[in-house]
Amino acid sequence: MLLYITLLLPLLFGSLLPVFKFDSLKKRAIYVEAVVLTTSILTWVLLLTHQGETWTLYRMNNTLALAFRVDGTGTIFAGLVSVLWPLASLYGFEYMQHEERRNTFFGWYTISYGVTLAVAFSANLFSLYIFYECLTLATLPLVTHKQDRKSNKAGRHYLTYSISGAALAFIALVCIIHFSSSTDFVLGGVLDPQRMAGHEHLMHLVFLLAFVGFGAKAAIFPLHAWLPEASVAPTPVTALLHAVAVVNTGAFAVIRLIYYAFGAEFLYGTTAQLLAVLLSCFSILYGSTMAVKERHLKRRLAYSTMSNLSYMLMGAALMTPAGMVGSLSHMVFHGIIKITLFYCAGAFYVRTGAEYVQDLRGYGKVMPFTCAAFVVGSIALVGIPPLCGFISKWNLLTAAADTGMVAGTIAIFTLIISAILTAVYLFSAAAPMYFRPLHGRHAALEGARQDPNWMMLLPFGLLIAAMILLGMYSGPLVTLMRQIASGAVM
Repeated sequence: MLLYITLLLPLLFGSLLPVFKFDSLKKRAIYVEAVVLTTSILTWVLLLTHQGETWTLYRMNNTLALAFRVDGTGTIFAGLVSVLWPLASLYGFEYMQHEERRNTFFGWYTISYGVTLAVAFSANLFSLYIFYECLTLATLPLVTHKQDRKSNKAGRHYLTYSISGAALAFIALVCIIHFSSSTDFVLGGVLDPQRMAGHEHLMHLVFLLAFVGFGAKAAIFPLHAWLPEASVAPTPVTALLHAVAVVNTGAFAVIRLIYYAFGAEFLYGTTAQLLAVLLSCFSILYGSTMAVKERHLKRRLAYSTMSNLSYMLMGAALMTPAGMVGSLSHMVFHGIIKITLFYCAGAFYVRTGAEYVQDLRGYGKVMPFTCAAFVVGSIALVGIPPLCGFISKWNLLTAAADTGMVAGTIAIFTLIISAILTAVYLFSAAAPMYFRPLHGRHAALEGARQDPNWMMLLPFGLLIAAMILLGMYSGPLVTLMRQIASGAVM
């Protein structure tokens, strides 16, 4: 009952929000934050007290069932989401003050929280697939919120890429049903060797299709174009899409696919694995290169997200326990870092209208706290110690080195080159904030302080603290991930 309440709470109260038609910012903010905080508290009660338990909501037949389970991998994803969502909602209250249809916006925003948790707690591939599709539908109104030409175009592309990716993933779902007795998530996979005998190469091809399909939400090449286009949406949405829910859902689904459906042992050392690693590495370098070229700040961060999500896919594609640890750790740490950077981009825009990198020069004195948060996030994402980005990138590097394979060597060089490109596209935006004068069109801001109010600044402060603390004291969390990857924690 606790799990069902946790999932239904944001779905129900998010659906009711447009009905209540709050005209007061304060009343709406209290309502939404109360729902989100309560959901997060219930989520943590579940994570701490119901590990390993399974609940079946509806059984279609002996093979297919909508079921939920609190296990180690789901705990990592649900824990990240439940910590970041209340901060995202708080940030959104100030950002959306001057936007239209705020009740509808926060209604879908809250509904998306429940759907994301359903993905995290899915007990089998069938349930994950269903809620994966539901998340596309729940977040589509957020992408198209402005209802202008660019937003509608971004929404069409988002829907097209997501559904196309899901179609590829559906092939894997059908094949796994055919070649196993269950779609339940089991570490090591569920494929039946006897049923599959003679069809191994077919299943390798099916895996690649599903890897790209689920990877569409993680913006893997060539299904990546929707991500930078979605930056036209309000910043609370792009932060949600690019750091918390949608993109991490893609990476999470790939982890489930490799380690809990097909099985890493079945795929390890095959051509399918090599192609998955190579495609991930290409996506990393492509995203980093495009970020260097892009002048629009949110689009630059979107290409950065494409690159960093492929870090997670690459780690998963190494198909070792260490690779899984690297993938999970980067999911957590990148989520914290990237949502901070998007919050900074949103604060620049909502306070001064600045959208492009060249507009930010001299902002260190105009928006000192926001610029400081951007610098800290940039240092963390490059992977400079002692911030948390270093931990996850080190985990990925060591995992690649431990394979002793050609794919691992390629992954190492890819990570090093990408780190250099990351430094270029982030520090080239951060340095002019302190070492260049204000752009001519912003000269009127000289001597003014444009940092946002506490609803934006509080998330900045908490996220910066998290980057530092997780960088210096990541041991317990990484140890938990190692236990999950080894099967010691189910």
